[in-house]
Amino acid sequence: MNFREFEKRIVKIKKMALPGEDIQLAMIPKNRIQHQLQAIKTMTNPKRAAVLVLFYPSLEMKTRFVLILRKTYRGIHSAQVSLPGGKVELEDNSLQDTALREAQEEVGVNPEKIEIIKQLTEVYIPPSDFFVQPFVGITSQTPTFIPDDIEVDAIIEVDLEKFMDDNCIEIRNVSASYSPVIEVPGFVFNDHMVWGATAMMLNEVRELLKKLY
Repeated sequence: MNFREFEKRIVKIKKMALPGEDIQLAMIPKNRIQHQLQAIKTMTNPKRAAVLVLFYPSLEMKTRFVLILRKTYRGIHSAQVSLPGGKVELEDNSLQDTALREAQEEVGVNPEKIEIIKQLTEVYIPPSDFFVQPFVGITSQTPTFIPDDIEVDAIIEVDLEKFMDDNCIEIRNVSASYSPVIEVPGFVFNDHMVWGATAMMLNEVRELLKKLY
């Protein structure tokens, strides 16, 4: 979809009900669903974080959003594909501020050029004990991405048409914190597998966008 057309249509999701947890859970292994639900019920004082699904025009005016490939490090989310975002810091006045600040730090997008369209359903990540708030945002300018040298290994730009194509959803074997090898559903973009919490959040975005076509 041409970005100018997308820009006109996406505002409609502001008034849409969120698809919610059921749509998110479709992107985790079936044998992990009960574990996820139980973890949500028993969490006590999780750390807070926020991420941004940022749509923007390519130079050819195609609609895209940005993902990042995290650096390899000693941690649960090492070398995984994720949305720009991170944990709440003391200077943040809100979770929205967190998402915008992190997007600027990780991919170099000016928060003043971003309009937040919608707050999505939060996702709890049991292995790292984070409760993550996703936001959908849009910028009318083509960003010049500047990846953070410490946290970001690569910028991944995803075309909207690819995202909305059912063929981008696959089941693959991955190594998770709870299993050396497990079959998981996820999105495949530019040869990168997007699974776990990021896939859960993106699936809710995708469900909302289906109503714009």
